[in-house]
Amino acid sequence: MSVFNLGNAIMGSGILGLAYAMANTGIIFFLFLLTAVAALSSYSIHLLLKSSGIVGIRAYEQLGYRAFGTPGKLAAGIAITLQNIGAMSSYLYIVKSELPLVIQAFLKADPDSDLWYINGNYLVVMVSASIILPLALMKQLGESRFSSMFSGSLAYFHLVIYKKFQIPCPFEMFSANSTAAHLSLNVSSHSHGHDHVNGLLHAEDDDAHCTPRLFTINSQTAYTIPILAFAFVCHPEVLPIYTELRNPTKKKMQKVANISIFIMYTMYFLAALFGYLTFYDKVEPELLHAYSKIDPYDTLILCVRVAVLTAVTLTVPIVLFPVRRAIQQMFFPTKAFNWLNHIGIALILLFLINMLVIFAPNILGIFGIIGYPGPSHHVLIVTHCCFQSALKP
Repeated sequence: MSVFNLGNAIMGSGILGLAYAMANTGIIFFLFLLTAVAALSSYSIHLLLKSSGIVGIRAYEQLGYRAFGTPGKLAAGIAITLQNIGAMSSYLYIVKSELPLVIQAFLKADPDSDLWYINGNYLVVMVSASIILPLALMKQLGESRFSSMFSGSLAYFHLVIYKKFQIPCPFEMFSANSTAAHLSLNVSSHSHGHDHVNGLLHAEDDDAHCTPRLFTINSQTAYTIPILAFAFVCHPEVLPIYTELRNPTKKKMQKVANISIFIMYTMYFLAALFGYLTFYDKVEPELLHAYSKIDPYDTLILCVRVAVLTAVTLTVPIVLFPVRRAIQQMFFPTKAFNWLNHIGIALILLFLINMLVIFAPNILGIFGIIGYPGPSHHVLIVTHCCFQSALKP
């Protein structure tokens, strides 16, 4: 159960961008980076467990306070806040980009129309106000943790694997007049004479397009680091899960962490690999968009879209709770529970996140802005500093 809980904490929206990261690094370079980030996360958890054992503290903010006093607690609180705001923003950006496509598919609406109910900006505000805010205002949300995100990501993972064997390369964009698409997909078997020569030339171009790259660097490669940094951040959840273990020991918790990271590492690599081998250099930053260009009315794709939308929507209030706790620890450390603070912090956070989502040009912008300072702050700076301070007499 602890492996499952930590795996839920690790898994996030970054899985949707991993195929894009592989397309802009190559299979070998991506595997190297993924392995490095996974190893770094495992080692940083080792330092976190060791430092918590030395000083006898099993709360992330309090560990920062024990290491450096108030500045340490602020550093830990800011790290948690940045990372979780980035996670919530990426979740809501998925709502903004995916929900209009789902509504269009169900209503057969014209994608170029100006209907308000297929406007992503309106929809993300409506979802935040009607679903996320009421859940975020609850005093406690129970122990569900990230189970909804896990189920949505699992559905996405199976979609990527299954569709790899259904979508041919090269693929044709979806069109209402599908006759041309079907003809072009079968050009080699229905062309004669001069058309046959043209078909061979196109086939050569298609072979080049459908060839995977083992190593590549381009202008989009820089986004790979923040996408991967999002992939293994679970440090605020490590100590609470540690305390819930039966007969907790550092060795047992490290084993739990290593198993969870390995499972997520395997799932991430396979999802990225099969997604990349389906679309190659045509892969989208948010992979579900690429599937909609093939057939937006495909039943399996629509089911996975709904599953992912449900997962990310229900995960936002769960992720909001640690941010609110960190803010209360930073600004109201001695105050008891207060409904005014509880509601006010939730409203301000959702307002800021909605503004970020509405004005962000794409999901890469969110990964780029939040990915570097947030998760890397967790993995490298706070944990290492706490460990070094704990070693001092």
